[in-house]
Amino acid sequence: MFKIIFFVFFILFFNSKTFSTETEYFLMLKNKKVNVRFGPNMNSPIKYVYKKINLPVKVIDKKENFRRIIDHKQNSGWIHISQLKKSKSLITTSKKILFNKPTKYSKPLAKLDIGRLLLTKKCNRDWCIVKTGEFTGWVSKDNIWGKVN
Repeated sequence: MFKIIFFVFFILFFNSKTFSTETEYFLMLKNKKVNVRFGPNMNSPIKYVYKKINLPVKVIDKKENFRRIIDHKQNSGWIHISQLKKSKSLITTSKKILFNKPTKYSKPLAKLDIGRLLLTKKCNRDWCIVKTGEFTGWVSKDNIWGKVN
């Protein structure tokens, strides 16, 4: 009987779907200039530099105080955790329309080009209310890249 209980406990405890921690998640750039390095240390050469604050990036690996990231254009590298913060931004991956209400039948406010940075305020099942430039409105969740609550 003890073996059966132990076996059931073992299966439940080590089931990756039940107790999984998310291995990939989104953060965004904290500063206007962020160095991306070839390796996870300060002595590693700089691969490229981001010059866009609040750009969402997906964390795909971590090592000590560095996070390996990938962006919406599939560029990857290592960034120090001090240059990242909790994500509240999205990037459009297709042309979109910003609407006054969360329905495609409401008043359109602006056309959004591919690659437009959007700062999210909140999301529901199919729509997010976002701010971009001088506009605030609703955008559908399809064809966007970043964390969608």
